[in-house]
Amino acid sequence: MNDTAIQIKGITKDFISGFRGVKLRAIEDIHLEVANNEIYGLLGPNGSGKSTTIKIVLGLLRASKGTCHIYGQPSHAMSVRKSIGYLPEAPYFHSYLSGYELVRYYARICGLDRKIVNQRVDDSIELVGMQEAKNRLVGTYSKGMLQRIGLAQALVHDPKLVILDEPTAGVDPMGAEAVADIIRTLKDRGKTVLICSHLLGQIEDLCDRVAILHRGQLIRSGRVDDLLQQTDRESYIVKNFNADGRVAMKKVIEEQGGRLTNIEKPRRSLNELFLKEVELSESTHLKKGNKETK
Repeated sequence: MNDTAIQIKGITKDFISGFRGVKLRAIEDIHLEVANNEIYGLLGPNGSGKSTTIKIVLGLLRASKGTCHIYGQPSHAMSVRKSIGYLPEAPYFHSYLSGYELVRYYARICGLDRKIVNQRVDDSIELVGMQEAKNRLVGTYSKGMLQRIGLAQALVHDPKLVILDEPTAGVDPMGAEAVADIIRTLKDRGKTVLICSHLLGQIEDLCDRVAILHRGQLIRSGRVDDLLQQTDRESYIVKNFNADGRVAMKKVIEEQGGRLTNIEKPRRSLNELFLKEVELSESTHLKKGNKETK
C-alpha cells in the first residue's frame, strides 16, 4: 500500500468572477502530504482556502496548477472515489428516511454488493453508536445525531481515507467527544482522517499533524508536538527543593538538597499558535500591500 494517502504538490486554484472575467485566486502554491493512517488537521480562518483544497482532494474541482494524488492516483480519477468517505460541514439528508434507510441508500450509491450491504450498514451504524435510533426518522434527529449518522454514511463503504469538514459544528460537548472517539477508532482501524475544524482544542488532542492556511497560502505545517513545543524555553521540575535554592537555579540544586527530576520543553496551546501565525501572516500581507500601493 502507498504510504502517502494525500500528496498535494504546488496546487493553485483561480476562479473567474463577474462579467469582466476578474481572476480570483483561492489558493496558491499549496504543498501538503498526509501519511497513511494518520489524523491530519487542516486549519484556517473563514476564506483561507480550506474548502477549495478539500474540493480538489475530493476531485470536485481541478487545480489551475499543480497536482493532487490520492494513494498515488490523480484525485479526479473515478477509481479513487471508493477510497474516500466524506462528511460535509452542513449535510442535507432526506428527513423522511430513517437512519437505517439513509445509510443503506448511500451504501447502494457507493455500489456495495447486495450480499454485504446490510452487514455494512449495521456495522457503520454500530460504530457511530446509533443502533437505538436507527429506525427513527432523520427529521427527528438532534444535531449530534445527524453528525453521527452522517459519519455512518461516510464510512459505510469502508473507505481508506475519511474527510470530515467541521464534524462537530453545533454539537454539544458530549456529542463532540463522541465524534472524537469515533475518529480515534478509525485510526485504530488503519484509516486516514483529514479534518477541517475551528475547535482547536479538539484538533490538538486528536491530530498527529496540522497545516494552517491563511489567504490561500500555507503558512505553517508539521507535527502537533513539534509545533507546540517552545524550544527557546525550558522548565525544571524539581523534587524536595527549598525556597532558597530557587534563586541560584540549576547550579546549586543539589547543594540545596533538591533533585532535578525532569527537564522538558513547555508547550503552547494550538489556539495560541494558530492566532500567532495568522496575525503574523496578516501583518506580512498588509505590509506587502502597502509597499505595492506606494
